[in-house]
Amino acid sequence: MYHLIVFLPLIGFLIAGLLGRLIGPRGSEIVTTSLLMVSAALSWVAFFQVGFGSGTTRIQIATWLASADLRVDWAFRIDTLTVVMLVVVNTVSSLVHLYSIGYMSEDPHRPRFFAYLSLFTFAMLMLVTADNLVQMFFGWEGVGLASYLLIGFWYQKPSANAAAMKAFIVNRVGDFGFALGIFLVFVLFGTVAFDGIFPKAGELVTQTFRFVGYEWNALTLTCLLLFMGAMGKSAQFLLHTWLPDAMEGPTPVSALIHAATMVTAGVFMVARLSPIFEYAPVALTVVVVIGATTAFFAATVGLVQNDIKRVIAYSTCSQLGYMFVAMGVGAYSAGIFHLFTHAFFKALLFLGAGSVIHAMHHEQDMRKMGGLRKYIPLTAAAMTIGNLALTGFPFFAGYFSKDAIIESAYASVAHGGFASSYAYVLLVVAACFTSFYSWRLYFMTFEGQPRWAGQGHDAHGHDAHGHDDHAAHGHDDHGHGHDHTPHESPWVMMIPLAVLALGAVAAGFVFKEAFIGHDYEHFWKAALFTGKDNHILHAMHEVPGWVVWSPFVAMVLGFLVALYMYVLRPDVPGKLAAANPALYQFLLNKWYFDEIYDFLFVKPAMWLGKFLWKKGDGFVIDGMGPDGISARVVDVTNRVVRLQTGFVYHYAFAMLIGVAGLVTWYLLARG
Repeated sequence: MYHLIVFLPLIGFLIAGLLGRLIGPRGSEIVTTSLLMVSAALSWVAFFQVGFGSGTTRIQIATWLASADLRVDWAFRIDTLTVVMLVVVNTVSSLVHLYSIGYMSEDPHRPRFFAYLSLFTFAMLMLVTADNLVQMFFGWEGVGLASYLLIGFWYQKPSANAAAMKAFIVNRVGDFGFALGIFLVFVLFGTVAFDGIFPKAGELVTQTFRFVGYEWNALTLTCLLLFMGAMGKSAQFLLHTWLPDAMEGPTPVSALIHAATMVTAGVFMVARLSPIFEYAPVALTVVVVIGATTAFFAATVGLVQNDIKRVIAYSTCSQLGYMFVAMGVGAYSAGIFHLFTHAFFKALLFLGAGSVIHAMHHEQDMRKMGGLRKYIPLTAAAMTIGNLALTGFPFFAGYFSKDAIIESAYASVAHGGFASSYAYVLLVVAACFTSFYSWRLYFMTFEGQPRWAGQGHDAHGHDAHGHDDHAAHGHDDHGHGHDHTPHESPWVMMIPLAVLALGAVAAGFVFKEAFIGHDYEHFWKAALFTGKDNHILHAMHEVPGWVVWSPFVAMVLGFLVALYMYVLRPDVPGKLAAANPALYQFLLNKWYFDEIYDFLFVKPAMWLGKFLWKKGDGFVIDGMGPDGISARVVDVTNRVVRLQTGFVYHYAFAMLIGVAGLVTWYLLARG
């Protein structure tokens, strides 16, 4: 069964990628989507078998490499953590495949698109089933490659190419740290296999390692390097800049990246390596601080964004911060629970945004929307459910998982000190901001007066930014001609919304006891490790009542402010921005991180590259080589060649001159 779960997406990729021209777009859609549906169904079977039945299983596929002490197997590690991720990845991916049949219906390159989607899924499956760090790194880099291909799918758009390269390069920064962490694990443990690493972690608590001239606690250094990889892949503060730009890809890609695959990889990796992180409290403190800062930072930026997909993108960034706070305080199951519920409502929000964009003929600016609820009521209902789940409305999915993280942050204050207090405050503030920008998105898009009539496109099919969306997207408004009245999406796009809406409503309530209930050990079966002094999941059930109510109050406050500013008094936001131009521009420009990085890294790198090109390569190397010594040799040989005329009398004359010269020298030399 597990072979089918992992390899069916690979088979779909190979069929659509190699035979796409033969079977055509429709054949590629049917093959890849059908195989993903089977894989998703089997994943749910595995989820109930493992989570509520058997324990850890190891399935050997092959020996990958063996060199001296290094042995790397290709094997599947099947435990509760694995099957949870299999459900998340394959369920969302299969629904994204189905949704894409409608969303990409007129794109001429559909076989390539569906092949890339399946490749993305396979790479993530390789990551989450990994039995060792090298196999995990293979999947880790695989999702990076697939994200590059999908973000830049519309490669004729310069912005899409730039976004794809940005995602790839920023992730290489994090992956450099991850690779160093893997090397250090092998040095310390003598193996990269999890079964060999985990039992020995407790023996290395006091061991040190010299790195960049300093003595470090070995496990702390290991975890910090590994977490550096997680920061890049899961878009944490400082390495987050690629995530919003990834919106340049087709909307189904955004849903897949943000809900199920790439950005969840870092959270999964920390959870999988919990037996190491538990013995590195300093590293866990760093995880808490970075996670809380990310949650707050992304929420502040989301307050003022106008692109519907970017608002949801920053929401993803913020929610990932919540998950890392849970990891940092030792509430690993709460973090994975939020990853699980987040997959449903975040995929719902992105695909709902895609339905809005489809209805608006590829307009993404919320300032050019409004009043859409009566035109696309089903999409509006789906987005409402997604918002309720995201903001933590009682008994929706996010209510159980996000609130559990906030409570665990407070419960860890006793031993976590400043970092836990810092996290609790920022998470509650971020919850308020999340509610505000989520309902701001809804009110600007679906309520109020329509702002789209005559503004979305001109007579030539160009949007307000001058882009030809017909060329960029490869279709002509999905066959709707010049009728620009918003319209509901086709059933093939609405079915995934309905399924995800069900998950956004019920996933938290149904699985709460299994993930974070009092008997959670029965469900996890040691798939997640907690030290003997880690009682956070018990302590979070005993926090004061005001802590339990704080995220709810923050959520209500955010909703009321959004209602006031975008329904009751829609003139207020403009006045507020005008009264605080510096703050507004600071948030609108994302804390100026792109500009800072451009100044610190991009421009110096460009200057150095130009210097080495013009001075090093052009002046020194070319000056001494091709334009110097080599050029002089060519000049001399060109002149010498002219002496080779082929006439005997020329050669005889040269010989006579030589003899005369020799005689003259002889006579002069003898006096």
